[in-house]
Amino acid sequence: MLALITGASSGIGLMYARELASQGHDLIIVSNQEKELEEVRAQLIEQYGVKVWSVYKDLTDEHAAEELHDYCLEQNLEVDILINNAGVFFFNFLNDTSLKRIELMLKLHVLNTVRMTRIFGEDMQKRNTYVEEIMDENGEKQLLTHIKPKQDQRPGYILNMSSMSAWMAMPGIQCYNATKAFINNFSHSMWYELRPYGVNLLSVTPGAVDTGLYGLSMPLRRLAVAIRVSIPPEKLVKKAIKALFKGKKNCMPGLVNHIAVPFLKHLPDWLINFAIRHLAQFMK
Repeated sequence: MLALITGASSGIGLMYARELASQGHDLIIVSNQEKELEEVRAQLIEQYGVKVWSVYKDLTDEHAAEELHDYCLEQNLEVDILINNAGVFFFNFLNDTSLKRIELMLKLHVLNTVRMTRIFGEDMQKRNTYVEEIMDENGEKQLLTHIKPKQDQRPGYILNMSSMSAWMAMPGIQCYNATKAFINNFSHSMWYELRPYGVNLLSVTPGAVDTGLYGLSMPLRRLAVAIRVSIPPEKLVKKAIKALFKGKKNCMPGLVNHIAVPFLKHLPDWLINFAIRHLAQFMK
């Protein structure tokens, strides 16, 4: 199968590329880091022997999803697996954040996720339908679209990266939480819409992942992994891909995270205020 992965030049996206390549899947890797993208492409080809196409693209552009789709059509590439991974993170109070930075997050997390799911999901959906021509009572031709029987369907897979923070109300990451909540609810709704057509859509809602996304110092990152507050990206990716291929609706790795979510929904105000005063000093 052919997988398209956004944000694939580093972090979790790179881990998705490596995991899928190790399973023998060809790849289309997308990033706005051109030099790193080409280096990753060469490494993947050399290490796994799969075909890899690289596309340098700014996914905050309103035409990016359509241009990626056009590229696939031009190259005669049919995407079987879509990994909507590209994302950004910043820690700041809203009034201290530029509108440009806020809009970047909204475009990347919300609009791009919807556009990519809509465009490539439609392709996957159409592969599993057929058109029947019938004559109506007036003798005129009518076209009826039917879903292929399950045994004749070609599976499609879409993975959208949300976050455990979708269940949190936390100052400083208000836009991040809100956009991740959107992705989670959108993905769950689309799971029901696409499932009859043989398309599996998974929302991944991890807790903290050990990447450079959060801007934490290395000592804090190592501590977070050691006490299992944070999860290594390769471990997250293996669990997410397994859940995707099983047709699951949601994947939240880690027993601690499952236990934590009910508490996060009902954190007392004093604790949130205490945390926000002390957490900001660690964000660099």
